Amino acid sequence: MSENEFDILDELYFVMSYLDLKSTLSLTDNEICSALQSLIRQGYVKILYPDQDTEYEYKEAEFGSHCQDYYFLATKAGLVVHNSV
Repeated sequence: MSENEFDILDELYFVMSYLDLKSTLSLTDNEICSALQSLIRQGYVKILYPDQDTEYEYKEAEFGSHCQDYYFLATKAGLVVHNSV
């Protein structure tokens, strides 16, 4: 797990919007979206959209252009991995 991925998981114990995530991390949009995409592919983060309570299916083709519209939350697997590092 990269340092960026670890830092993002550290913030996602609770639902967080992309903008809130960006405001807490010193990363570029590209770094955040890239790390989120990697975490989602590994099953460590889930997407919530259009609100904080609705799980949204990951669609690789759409993710890059909509990354900043989503909410995110670490999955149980993501929390386990985060806590074991």
